[in-house]
Amino acid sequence: MSLVIFLVTLGLTLATGVPVAFALIICAVTMGISLDLFDPQIISQRFIVGANNFSLLAIPFFLLAGELMNAGGLSQRIIKFAMAFVGHLKGGLGVVAIFAAVILASLSGSAAADTAALISILLPMMRASGHDEARSVGLMASGGIIAPIIPPSIAYIIFGVATNLSISQLFMAGIVPGAMMGLGALAVWMFLARRENVMPLPRQDWPARIAALKGAAWALGLPVIILGGIRFGVVTPTEAAVVAAVYALLVGFFVYRELKLSMLFDVFRNAAYTTAVVMLLAAAALTTAWFISIADLSGIVLDLVGPLVDHPKILLLVIMALILIIGTMMDMGPTILILAPVLLPVVEEAGIDPIYFGVLFVINTAIGLITPPVGIVLSVASGVSGISMHRVAMGAMPFLAAQVLVLVLLVLFPQLVLWPLSWLQ
Repeated sequence: MSLVIFLVTLGLTLATGVPVAFALIICAVTMGISLDLFDPQIISQRFIVGANNFSLLAIPFFLLAGELMNAGGLSQRIIKFAMAFVGHLKGGLGVVAIFAAVILASLSGSAAADTAALISILLPMMRASGHDEARSVGLMASGGIIAPIIPPSIAYIIFGVATNLSISQLFMAGIVPGAMMGLGALAVWMFLARRENVMPLPRQDWPARIAALKGAAWALGLPVIILGGIRFGVVTPTEAAVVAAVYALLVGFFVYRELKLSMLFDVFRNAAYTTAVVMLLAAAALTTAWFISIADLSGIVLDLVGPLVDHPKILLLVIMALILIIGTMMDMGPTILILAPVLLPVVEEAGIDPIYFGVLFVINTAIGLITPPVGIVLSVASGVSGISMHRVAMGAMPFLAAQVLVLVLLVLFPQLVLWPLSWLQ
């Protein structure tokens, strides 16, 4: 009965346009009433406890670091660096987009910010070269969703907080799958680019490449500091987020000198706005998660999928299909916060590694960012490029198919995640 109450309440509130955070609070209230546990003090206390989490402190600092990178010129130099080394290849600008997307993903965990940076810089050049603009924007949108998969990732932080898993291990486990997502999109682009009669950029000589490398060196140093610090236990993910923000601030001010005092208000305001949205959502979802644990919804779900527990791969495929469908209608954060606490005990009962499942879960929700009708990254890509969302979605379809294929391969071959994780640990 509790599962039905939860699903009906959530479905009705979202269908009537209630914001997700408030929909989750309403779910908490209705579940509290059904369990005879409703008390406004319990709701308010769980809400405060949900937000009062040290690991969540990483979110505002990583968001701030991303804003500082875009304002301070770090993102632009990464794209110029990619252009110097791979821009001359067939379909070179698309190769640059994916190459830069992977590097930007290791700087900022924001898919929307990375997509906006790529489109604003590369789309005018791709239009001028004669590339199909909808396909080009679709490529950059599919490249942007690599950001939540390669660390540092806000999605892994949310997943770790929701499930009490190690955020550091989730970070390490996401490196190889993120690179595979980039290679999948790149392979499709190279195949499609062969059919286009587009002249590549001229090959740059080594002095120009070295100059581009020097220009991007400070930006390239940031992922080394973040991942190296976490890998060797020098900093926690939260401390790494603070280091990233301070590093981006200092490089933008004193090295690249593109960041001005007059820009800081907008930078901090944008980061604060996004942080407020995420933290409100996290507090509301963790409040609902407390009632979910009291109602033992995981046990109810486990009973429903009991026959599949002895077949882990089939169980994973069913769960991934479910998340993929939900991801077309709901943003990444709510999907993680609502479903992860319910599904994790089920997959653990089936003997599936929880860190491995966390990576698959985040990849799946990242794919949802470029699937209509919601598709947050599709909306960003459409707004920045000026192309209709329908055309952007159609342009992204080949790359979306490739990334779904990568997800299926990761389900069928867990070693693709677990072997690199054991080495990186």
